[in-house]
Amino acid sequence: MQRDPSTSLRSVRDDDHARTTNEILKKIRALEIKTRGLVETAFAGDYHSVFKGRGMNFEDVREYQPGDEIRAIDWNVTARMGNAFVKKFTEERELTVMLVVDVSASGNFGSTTQSKRELAAEVACLLAFSAIRNNDKVGLILFTDRVELFIPPKKGRSHTLRLIREILFFEPKGRGTDPALALDYLNKIVTRRAVVFFISDFQAPDFSRSLAVSGRRHDFVAIHIHDERERALPNIGIITLEDAETGDQIEINTADRTTRSRFSGLVDERDQELARVLRRNNIDAIALQTGKDYLPQLRSFFKQRERRLGVR
Repeated sequence: MQRDPSTSLRSVRDDDHARTTNEILKKIRALEIKTRGLVETAFAGDYHSVFKGRGMNFEDVREYQPGDEIRAIDWNVTARMGNAFVKKFTEERELTVMLVVDVSASGNFGSTTQSKRELAAEVACLLAFSAIRNNDKVGLILFTDRVELFIPPKKGRSHTLRLIREILFFEPKGRGTDPALALDYLNKIVTRRAVVFFISDFQAPDFSRSLAVSGRRHDFVAIHIHDERERALPNIGIITLEDAETGDQIEINTADRTTRSRFSGLVDERDQELARVLRRNNIDAIALQTGKDYLPQLRSFFKQRERRLGVR
């Protein structure tokens, strides 16, 4: 009896699909184990102390009692009732955390064993599990030169694993980067104040106007992902550089000291301009590099933020 070749083809495709699925699950599981371990042992306390309980909701008023904070007096009610009344507040127990992640083509670059996108996914995973452990909701926006994906904020491990899968394996339609578009979408779709972690290499046109709006509406943290080879050219002679997002190519001689110096100077100028924009809008920033341990920088950032905000 002759074998149907289409059956063999389906079998091969099924095997490839199963292998791909298993590899994806294995990678997500490994990332979950690593980041959950960091959350349990080192990082969750930093996250909790900085972000938990920062919001207060007005609940009611009651009569003033000796020892009450004078600043809590509700002067309108006091004037109307003839006795001093103070406002009662309850701590906002639940936060909404939004991960806004750049998945443009430039994120696929990495001169080490780790690409910028992989580093972004790992950091996002750590932040997501910290939020879930804190009983916060987490949502996701993936963007390129368009909004590629929006997942509304929810709680739970399975939801978090879905976010990580999308960050790692989502195949975007766009290749360029438009942070302004992503921020405009964020400002429209997330109406209540949220903690926003904006993860990108920031190789993009000016987006300061949209950033100013987001910075006012949300507790905004910019996480700048970069690679060492994007900051300094090695002395290896004539090479061809290609822009991952546009496909444009340029041939340069890296043996020329002036060329290497000019390249580094342009990168420094871009970074300084980004720092000015963030500082002007009172936005906190963290710089992380592929192939390097990111935990010390994250913990240092949160400790400094805790001291600055006077969190107890």
